Amino acid sequence: MGSGRTGGHAWQWGRTAHTRGVLLQAAREVFGEHGYSESGVAEVVGRAGSSVGSLYHHFGGKAGLFLALWEDYQAAQEQSAIAAVASARGDGEQDGLALFNLGARAFLEGSWQHRDLVRLFMDGDAPPGFELVRRTRGREWVRQNAVLLGAGSDPVDRVTVAVLTTAIGEASREVATCSTKREANEVLEAALRLIRRLDPLDVADEET
Repeated sequence: MGSGRTGGHAWQWGRTAHTRGVLLQAAREVFGEHGYSESGVAEVVGRAGSSVGSLYHHFGGKAGLFLALWEDYQAAQEQSAIAAVASARGDGEQDGLALFNLGARAFLEGSWQHRDLVRLFMDGDAPPGFELVRRTRGREWVRQNAVLLGAGSDPVDRVTVAVLTTAIGEASREVATCSTKREANEVLEAALRLIRRLDPLDVADEET
């Protein structure tokens, strides 16, 4: 009896995860085609083969769907960058800028793979409060990059890391708007060359 209940919970969790995934994929398609404002819940659930009640149960509404897409995208990008950095560290790489570049490469490659979402999020057509969520995540991204680069807390270090982080964000948008993978790779490589030229350690040394 006990294992039957455990199996039931696993089945229920699997069904819940599947429903969530189907709704998110449908929202991704519909938002991409019409934009957030012009997209309707009815079209999303129709494409997902689900129900309005199920959508509201999982996401609380259309805004919740958009934010869930954003969070899933951010989580995937962060995991790709973290994995690239961890792999390099495992191979003995210790240089902060080299690790930063490897993480940036993984992030920009993900921007091409998820270019439809990048275009959606950069469009400006979003639910109320999204810009605050994005700015908050951006500040956390800068903090994480500062740790990776071994930057200090003085103003020069802070602004250097902020500039590098912003450069990656802008490059991500450019990669997502490219029409071919070859063009996207050219943008990616140009961005990484720029980052290497803006070595924060060199900037710090010049100031001392």
